[in-house]
Amino acid sequence: MHRCFFLIFNGLMYRIYLSISRPGYKPSYDDHSSDRRAYDRRYCDGYRREGYSRDRGDAYYEAEYHHSYEYQRSHDDSYRSCKSSRRKRRRRRRHSRSFSQSSSQSQPSGRRAKSVEDDDEGHLIYRIGDWLQERYEIISTLGEGTFGRVVQCVDHRRGNTRVALKIIKNVEKYKEAARLEINVLEKINEKDPENKNLCVQMYDWFDYHGHMCISFELLGLSTFDFLKDNNYLPYPLHQIRHMAYQVCQAVKFLHENKLTHTDLKPENILFVNSDYEMTYNLEKKRDERSVKNTAVRVVDFGSATFDHEHHSTIVSTRHYRAPEVILELGWAQPCDVWSTGCILFEYYMGFTLFQTHDNREHLAMMERILGPIPSRMTRKTRKQKYFYHGRLDWDENTSAGRYVRENCKPLQRYLASEAEEHHQLFDLIEGMLEYEPSKRLTLAEALKHPFFDPLKPPHPPGPKPWDASRDISR
Repeated sequence: MHRCFFLIFNGLMYRIYLSISRPGYKPSYDDHSSDRRAYDRRYCDGYRREGYSRDRGDAYYEAEYHHSYEYQRSHDDSYRSCKSSRRKRRRRRRHSRSFSQSSSQSQPSGRRAKSVEDDDEGHLIYRIGDWLQERYEIISTLGEGTFGRVVQCVDHRRGNTRVALKIIKNVEKYKEAARLEINVLEKINEKDPENKNLCVQMYDWFDYHGHMCISFELLGLSTFDFLKDNNYLPYPLHQIRHMAYQVCQAVKFLHENKLTHTDLKPENILFVNSDYEMTYNLEKKRDERSVKNTAVRVVDFGSATFDHEHHSTIVSTRHYRAPEVILELGWAQPCDVWSTGCILFEYYMGFTLFQTHDNREHLAMMERILGPIPSRMTRKTRKQKYFYHGRLDWDENTSAGRYVRENCKPLQRYLASEAEEHHQLFDLIEGMLEYEPSKRLTLAEALKHPFFDPLKPPHPPGPKPWDASRDISR
């Protein structure tokens, strides 16, 4: 009794001290940074606009952030410790409710692990055979990234189908990205319910003890991993054609819905099924793989950005980064087109077009491969340190200069064949790697390129689809 009174007294004195030393202070949800409050409003409002109920939207995130920031991260240990048992129970109930209010409702289960633990990096500690949400039975680990891990699960509410479950680290910046990705995937599902536009399909999402979890259709290897496992042997041209057509179609769909992916790369393009046939190359004395089915899906929307949202200064993985991003001239959908051009080159050659980690060297490689950067871009950029009198400040006699000169050459000199279809591919890539974003091919234009003609069915007899004389109102 005396101990409880003492703790309560300490807590009250501490709050009086705070009110004197920090006028206007109150230990509430509002005691976040202005950036954090703006973030909370952004996601709560975003989910409310997307048709979420209050229980799924602002109440859900308010409860989660309130618990996380006000209680877990409070420095006032004595104030926290003086909570009565009844208030502790109430807080635990509120905490458990916030986790259950997701697209997959949580229920008590004897299969659930008795305790939920994270490792030092914030990954969820799990074992094969564990169940999540009385629904997902973990059967294997598919991969790991900075964001968390992807596991293969049996979804016992989808007819025991196998799905990929992305388990995000219990780290706030990765949880932020996951919430953004969920918002984008919900929009994609809404606009393309039949999954015709070749973006990965999200089935479900939920918060599992601080880990945002997203359930996807189960896919095969990424086009990069297949390339790597195949000793970086380039893809055959007919496979590149089909893969490129699908990527252009998927990203065009995003662009039409005012989205920019911002992180297109071979790692984010996955085969639906990466089964392959093996043949032996007598000349090179090695086994070579050929994927049986080139159907692909575009994945990873954690960095996708709507037109109306804030556009961060730097986007895209280095090797696929457009010049307007490097020069900080502002970016939009055309930066995805540049990335696509780099990807097609990599499929064709087996290695990246711009193998560098330095901005100046990256620009020097561009000039070596594509010609001089337009003067309008060099004049307008804030990155004048890369230029001298309007020209790239680059010394070809340094070791870096020799490296660029020896390892880069004009784009057309990478052609492996003089066949027309090879020239068509490089004409397409050249259009995608146009310096000026306004002059760069759009993906709608790219899909009409002659390189893709073999994929298009012949037009039946009668009026052509673009015949202006047709009255489509009849």
